[in-house]
Amino acid sequence: WSCGTSDRDLVANGIPDHEVGEFPNPNNPNAISAQDVRETFTLAPSLAGAPTYLGGRSGPSGYVLNGVKIDPGTAGSCFSANNCSLSNPRGDWHIEALGQSHFDFGDDENNAHVQPGGAYHYHGMPEGFLNKLGATGNDRVLIGWASDGFPIYARWGYDDPDSADSDIRVITSSYQLRDDPPADRPSTDLYELGTFTEDWEYQAGSGDLDECNGRFGVTPDFPAGIYHYYATDTYPYFQRCVSGSL
Repeated sequence: WSCGTSDRDLVANGIPDHEVGEFPNPNNPNAISAQDVRETFTLAPSLAGAPTYLGGRSGPSGYVLNGVKIDPGTAGSCFSANNCSLSNPRGDWHIEALGQSHFDFGDDENNAHVQPGGAYHYHGMPEGFLNKLGATGNDRVLIGWASDGFPIYARWGYDDPDSADSDIRVITSSYQLRDDPPADRPSTDLYELGTFTEDWEYQAGSGDLDECNGRFGVTPDFPAGIYHYYATDTYPYFQRCVSGSL
């Protein structure tokens, strides 16, 4: 990482700096290989009028400080109960890598796995990176930068977002499982709620964060306050959209 007058630049090889799951394995036959990561983030991020959704061909939603990309969605989907693919995103029901037990994407203990091209990437909380930092529940941990230039923190935040003197606790997302799945959804007897992205809906005020898993508040790195994102233990795990201008 390096900073100029207006930008924060990342040059990396995408190789994680912590232990990873064994590859190949039956559910993830892809081996990690070095990538040519070259990304630029603004040092003066600004909020936009509407969220921008990222992931897949639209690009990662950010990078962890170790140079590994954040890409929480998958290419898996179901067209119907008996027609599902882990590599075809064109179905109506998009499969989540985490939080479900029917499909196995080969994610490891870091909530990450390897794409066919060898790119290791996180779908959720980068546990190995947090362990390497020695992070505990008493820490406000900056773990990365989102594509719009705003910071990303892990799991813990101030109870009062405007006060660094308030207690630190686990921050929760504002996405909840739907209690009225559509009639054309594959049966919950086969695929439990949470299997598909479409099983989740944003309910403002039900948690601490907004639609993009972010909020405004003070942090140790920005004591005057800044908009920032969180990696959370439940959906969406990492931001699926960014609130800032791109």
